Amino acid sequence: MWMLFFGIASLCAHGQDKSTANSASAELARFEDEYSSVRVTPARLDDKSGIAAIFEGTEDMHYYARSETAPAPDLQLKVEAESDELEFGKPIFPKWQIFNDPTGQKVEVYAGNFTVFVPIEAATTPTKPAATRTTDVEVKISGIACTSQVCLSPFEETLQTRADWSKRDTWKQISLRPTAEQERGRAPTQPIWLALGLALLAGLGLNIMPCVWPVLPLIVMRIVEQARQSKGKSIAMGLTFCLGILLFFAALAAGNIVLQTFYGTVLQWGDQFRSPAFLIAMALVLVVLALFMFGLFTISLPSSVTSKAGRGKGYFGAVAMGFLAAVLSTPCSFGILAAAFAWAQAQPLLPATTAIMTIGIGMAVPYAVLTSMPGLLKRLPRGGRWMDLFKQAVGFILLVIAVKLITALPAARKTSVLYFAVVLGFCVWMWGSWVGYATKRLRRWLVRGLAVAIAVGAGWIFLPAPAFGLIDWQKYDAMAVENALDSERPVLIKFTADWCLSCQTVEKIVYSRKDIAKLIHRKHVLPIKADTTERDSQATLALKYTYNEPGVPVSILLVPGRDEPIKWRGIFFGDELEQRLQELPEGKGNGEKAKDNNEQGRGG
Repeated sequence: MWMLFFGIASLCAHGQDKSTANSASAELARFEDEYSSVRVTPARLDDKSGIAAIFEGTEDMHYYARSETAPAPDLQLKVEAESDELEFGKPIFPKWQIFNDPTGQKVEVYAGNFTVFVPIEAATTPTKPAATRTTDVEVKISGIACTSQVCLSPFEETLQTRADWSKRDTWKQISLRPTAEQERGRAPTQPIWLALGLALLAGLGLNIMPCVWPVLPLIVMRIVEQARQSKGKSIAMGLTFCLGILLFFAALAAGNIVLQTFYGTVLQWGDQFRSPAFLIAMALVLVVLALFMFGLFTISLPSSVTSKAGRGKGYFGAVAMGFLAAVLSTPCSFGILAAAFAWAQAQPLLPATTAIMTIGIGMAVPYAVLTSMPGLLKRLPRGGRWMDLFKQAVGFILLVIAVKLITALPAARKTSVLYFAVVLGFCVWMWGSWVGYATKRLRRWLVRGLAVAIAVGAGWIFLPAPAFGLIDWQKYDAMAVENALDSERPVLIKFTADWCLSCQTVEKIVYSRKDIAKLIHRKHVLPIKADTTERDSQATLALKYTYNEPGVPVSILLVPGRDEPIKWRGIFFGDELEQRLQELPEGKGNGEKAKDNNEQGRGG
C-alpha cells in the first residue's frame, strides 16, 4: 500500500505545498494571471525508472533552457535528484520553445506544461535488499521564471518524495518532447527519396506564396525584358536569377550546420521575420522598391560605364532579385514545406543539407525552364503602357506590405520607423528627381550628397534605440527615501535587475525619454535605482516586504501626503508616468532647501 507523504518545500509565493501519494508539489512562480507549479513523483520513461518533475502553468510564464541565453549565467532551469540509496543520471529535458523577449532576441525556454525526467542509474541498498526498499528522494529545482512583462526573483525549491523500488513497474509512465539532439539521432521516418520529393514540391510551392507576390511583378518584367535579348543572354540571366535563390538556401543550410554542430539547436522556419532589425530593413527595402515602381528614380548606369561592362550588365541585379524572392517566400510556407524542412533538420548534416538545397532547386526550376525556352518568352505580352500602370499599381501593394511589416514591430519602434520611412522617401525623391546624368557633375554630387546626409541624419535620430544617461539615478537607500518624503520631495523608485531583460526595455522606451527626464528634474523628484540582482540586497527585501511586489520591472512613485504609492508594472507606462509627473507641484529648483534635500537624497 502506498504511503502518504507530504512534500517539504522552501518558502514560495503562498508558503504552502500540496502533496499527494509519493509526490510533492509547490508553486514556483505567480504574477497576475500567469503561474507555474511543479510536482515531483516516481515515474518511468520507456524502460527507464526515475523521478519526474511535472511542470504545469500558463504559456507566458517560462524558464530558460540555456545558460548562454538566460538573463544571467547559471540561471537556466535545473532539476537535480539526490538519495542515499539511489544514483541518478543527467536529467532529460524536453525540447525547448523559442521565445521572443522584449528586446527582440530569440531565446530557448520551457513554458506551460512540460516534464523533466531524472533517470535512476543504479540502486545501492546497504541495509535492505533493493526489492523491499522504500527510499526518500530529495529533488532540487532552481532557476528564474519570467513572463513577457516581468522577471521574478531567482528561486531554489527543494521537494521530497518517496520511491518504492519494489513497485517501480507501476510508476507513472511519461513521455517527453524529444530534444533536437535526440531527433537527429532517430532513424528517418520515411525514405529519403520521398523526403527529397516533398522538398522539391515545397520549393515549387514557394512560387505561389502570398509573401513572394510583391517581387513577382519585378520578376515578370525582368523576364519580359530578357525576351528581347539573345537566347544566350536570356538563359544566362535566368540562371543567374536562380543562383540568387540557391544562395539563400545555401545560407540556410550553412546556418543549420552551425547551429546543430555548435549549439545543439535547429533553425526555425521564418524566424528571421521575428527580428525587429530584419523587419525594419525589409520594410525600408520595400518602400524604396515602391518608389522605384512609381518612377521616382531609375536603376541605370552612365553610358561610359555600361560600354565597359558589356554583357555582364544586370547579372548582380538578377542574383539580388532571386535572393529577395527567396527571403520573402519563407514565412508563408504551406504545411508540406514545414514538414520537409523539419525532416531535414532532424537528419545528419549531409541529407539535411541536401534536402534544404532541394527546396531551393524546387523554387528555381520554373524560372530556369521559362528562360531556357525562347518560344515561351516570345509569347509574353510586349512592353507598353500596361507595364507602367502595372508597375505603379504594384508600388502601392509594396507600400501596404511595408506597413504590414512595420506593424509587427514592438510598439516603441513603430512610430520612429514610419517617420524615417517618410524621410527616406524624400531623400530617394531628391536623388532620382532633382538631378540626372545630364546635370553638371558638381551639382549632382551636391544634391545627392545632401540626400545621403539627410537620410543618415534621420537614421541616427529615428532608428537606434534611445540613449541612456538622462536621469541621475541614486542607489537605493531606505533612509534616503524616508528623508526625501519628510522633506516633501517626491521619490521615483525604479526596481530592476541585471538578469531582467524587460528592465532593459523599460530603460530604453521609458527612462530614455527626454520629456520624462526633464520633468523629473523640474519637479525635483528623487530618482532611485533599486537593484534587485542579489537575493539579499536591501532593494530586493524592500521590493518583497515593503512594496509587496513579486518581481521586476516595477516603478513606484511616492508622493508626499499620499497614502498609497503609484505603481507601474511591465513595460509600456511612459505616457502615464509623464502625466503623473506633470501633476506634481513645481520643485524648489535652485533654492538652498532644494540643495539640502538633494544632499539628503544622495546620502541619507
